[in-house]
Amino acid sequence: MVESLRNWISGLLVGQAPAVAILVELLFIALCVYAVLRLLRGTRGESLFRGVALVLLSGTLVMKILAERFQLDRILVIYREFVLGIFFVGLIVFQPELRRALMRLGAAGWLPGFRRETAAELDELIEAVGYMARNKIGALIAIERTSDLGAWATGGCKLDAELTAPLLMTIFWPGTALHDMGVILAQGRIVAAAVPFPMSYEDVADPMLGSRHRAALGLSEDTDALVIVVSEETGIISLAEGGQLHRRLTPEQLRTQLAEGLGRRAPRPEPETVPPSTENP
Repeated sequence: MVESLRNWISGLLVGQAPAVAILVELLFIALCVYAVLRLLRGTRGESLFRGVALVLLSGTLVMKILAERFQLDRILVIYREFVLGIFFVGLIVFQPELRRALMRLGAAGWLPGFRRETAAELDELIEAVGYMARNKIGALIAIERTSDLGAWATGGCKLDAELTAPLLMTIFWPGTALHDMGVILAQGRIVAAAVPFPMSYEDVADPMLGSRHRAALGLSEDTDALVIVVSEETGIISLAEGGQLHRRLTPEQLRTQLAEGLGRRAPRPEPETVPPSTENP
């Protein structure tokens, strides 16, 4: 790594490297750094990556100067091994972020599932969510998009049933065998119930958020699924997407966001002002 950097800088200084090749190399490096930072944006690994990158860059420049001036060849050899060790340590430290990226790449499909269905399924879903919100019935519902949720569905009770509001309300009714954990929807059908969702890797900003919200964030971090949460304590409706939680939605606002997220445009309703709640969400 140090030798390659030295040769590249030397060629740049003496004018031996073509200008086009230099621009291509700089663009490639910039794209790689941008991709990594975008992957780690908003995570605990972002600041760690910046620190490691700064240490490696500073160390490489210092070692290059010292090695050339004082002929510290043995230290330079040790430094190369040190950089290699940092690389393997980084694989362990950034394991959650790497796992999330690989799962998204491997699970991405070509055709969205739910958006091929008519608006009737969305009507059934909104009806069920609105009923559960009014009656403070806790619910956790994931809607499959391009990421295949089949791996998570295997951990629950397979249903493969038609999506209807009465069936959803029955599943989440307190005391039933399937009311706990989550439900997966795909292609307008209820694929599975009582599915354990992965908890979020990140620190949730609001410590009052319960396990349902953390599970919704966790699945939305690993996949591109839309995850609906209904709070059992307050009846507040939330939607998790891409690791972000949109809270205090009305049923019509939820319908609009789902329609947009699933590729079907709907007129955006006027936002309703919801007073802050001091209760546990």
